[in-house]
Amino acid sequence: MVTDSHPLGLFKALSDDTRLQLMLLIMAEQEMCVCEMTHALNESQPKISRHLALLRQHELLLDRREGQWVYYRLSTTLDAGVQAILQHTLRHYRHYIRSAQERLTTMGNRPERQRLCC
Repeated sequence: MVTDSHPLGLFKALSDDTRLQLMLLIMAEQEMCVCEMTHALNESQPKISRHLALLRQHELLLDRREGQWVYYRLSTTLDAGVQAILQHTLRHYRHYIRSAQERLTTMGNRPERQRLCC
């Protein structure tokens, strides 16, 4: 992980309200497009993109491009301890992202994800 052996980088990355909401939303949805995140958090695309870049820099997220869409998901190399922290936070503080998830349900024209076989 780019945050090296010192946990400060990790906790700084997660300490921002927008970044923490993004991580929890992505964890809850498994994968999200930038346009879904901007709609869910009611924020501009440049702001969301800056936060996503920092989360990618700390190897917390992976991205993939499919046509015009860029999708983000949790990194497959995420440390088990970090995963446990995020899972605990999502489980016990789901209300923290409830309004963002509700906004997401009102979004028309959500991009279709490619269905991958096992």
